Amino acid sequence: MTAAVGAPRVAAIEYPFGRTVGQPGDISGQMAVLRATLKALEEMHTPGEIKHLPFEWPETPKQARSHPLEAPPIVKYLQRRPWDLRKLFTRDVPTQL
Repeated sequence: MTAAVGAPRVAAIEYPFGRTVGQPGDISGQMAVLRATLKALEEMHTPGEIKHLPFEWPETPKQARSHPLEAPPIVKYLQRRPWDLRKLFTRDVPTQL
């Protein structure tokens, strides 16, 4: 996916989609991921280089796929206005969600 969008270098982490820096509310864990990412980016010099970060997700894959108790605002918006999904893909973001 990162090659498709032209990312010059990648600090890879095996976390669930949408939770790239960690669990909600885990400030110390999120800071550790951010620090490791910045360090990796400092160390990478070759275009296309990938560095895998040394973190593991604390839940099983089944637990990690569980849905939040309340849908995010963008989901609620698209439930009311599904025709606006195309606009989001073309970066024509609605001014009010």
